[in-house]
Amino acid sequence: MPRTILDIHVVQTVPPSNINRDDTGSPKTAVYGGRRRARVSSQAWKRATRTDFDGLLDRSELGVRTKRVVELVSERITKRDAMLTEQALDLAHKTITAAGINLKPARKADAPHESGYLVFLSNPQIDALADLAVTAHHEADGGDVTIDKKEAKARAARDRSVDLALFGRMVADDPELNVDAAAQVAHALSVHEVSNEYDYYTAVDDHKSADAEEDAGAGMIGTIEYNSSTLYRYATVDVDRLRDTLGRDEATRRAVEAFVRAFVASMPSGKQTTFANRTKPDAVVVMVRDTQPINLVGAFETPVTDDGDGGRSAAAVRRLGDYAAEVHEAYDEQPVTALGVAVGDRGTALDGLAERVSFDEAVQRVGAAVDERLGTE
Repeated sequence: MPRTILDIHVVQTVPPSNINRDDTGSPKTAVYGGRRRARVSSQAWKRATRTDFDGLLDRSELGVRTKRVVELVSERITKRDAMLTEQALDLAHKTITAAGINLKPARKADAPHESGYLVFLSNPQIDALADLAVTAHHEADGGDVTIDKKEAKARAARDRSVDLALFGRMVADDPELNVDAAAQVAHALSVHEVSNEYDYYTAVDDHKSADAEEDAGAGMIGTIEYNSSTLYRYATVDVDRLRDTLGRDEATRRAVEAFVRAFVASMPSGKQTTFANRTKPDAVVVMVRDTQPINLVGAFETPVTDDGDGGRSAAAVRRLGDYAAEVHEAYDEQPVTALGVAVGDRGTALDGLAERVSFDEAVQRVGAAVDERLGTE
C-alpha cells in the first residue's frame, strides 16, 4: 500500500555563529566525507521547531515536556477548584503515579516529587488528569482519595498533541504510554569543510575612574569560539503514522503545515545575542513521496568548494538538484509532489526537480496534497 512521506530539504547559510555548543562551549562539528564539517544537532533544531509552534498552533494542540509533572498537574487542579490548593500536590502525586509514571524526591528540599526523566504530556492530557484528581477527591467525601489506575493511564494516553505526535514520547516505566515519533530530523551539516575560529573580546567597566592611578584596562576579557557555514538540513514526516497518532485528518494537515513552517523558519538560539545570526534559507525543497524517506546528504560527501558563480550556497543548491535527479533516476523514486523555494537565481538549479513557488504556496499545496492522499478532498 502506498505511503505518504514528507521530505524537507534546506540549504541555509549562517554567518559567524555558535548556535549549538558542545560541553566545552565549542560549536559542534562532525567528520563527513573525510572532512571536518560544522554540525547542528537534531535535538537543537527540534527544540527550535517546537518553540516556533507557539506562534502557529493553539496551546490546546500542544504539550509540555518536563520532570515537574506533579507541580504542573497540581496547578491545573487548583485552577479547577481553588478550594483544593492545600491538597493539590498530593492529589497530583497520586494521579501521576496511578498513570504509570514513577516519581522520586526533587533535588531541592521540600519541593514536589519529580519524574526521573522528561515526560511529554499534551495540554488536554494534563487537563484530563487534573479533572480525574478533582473528581476523585469529591467522590472520596473526606475519606482517602483513590485514583483509578486504568482511567489515569487512559487519560495520559489519549488526546495526543501535535508536537507529541511528531516528536514522540518514551516512558521507561510503562511502555504502553510510549508514542512513536512521526518526524525524524537529521543533524545539519555544512556542505563544505570548516575550521572553528576564536573571537577575542574585551568588556569595559563603565564605573571605573579614568584617573591614571586606576587600571584603565578592560574589566573583562575572554574568547568565544565560532564558525560560519552553509548547512544542509533535512527532516522527514511519516504522515500515515502522524494521522494514526492524532486520529484526525484535519489535525494531521494542520500538523504537517505547522511542521514545514516551523522547521524551515526556526533557528536554534545559542549565542544569538552575540552574533545576530538569524537568516532565511537559501533554498527549500519539499517533497511528498509514496515509498520511503530519502536524505540527500550524499550530494555533499565531497565538500563544496566552488565560491564563484553565485557563491557557495548557489553551488550547494546546484549540487542538491543534480544529486536528487541522479537518485531519482537510479532508483525510480520520483516524488509525488516536489515544490521548491529559492532566493534569487538559485531557483534555476532546481529546474526539472521541483516546481518553484513562494514559501506560503508551498506550505498550502503540501497541505492540500496530504489532504488528497488521506482522502479528505
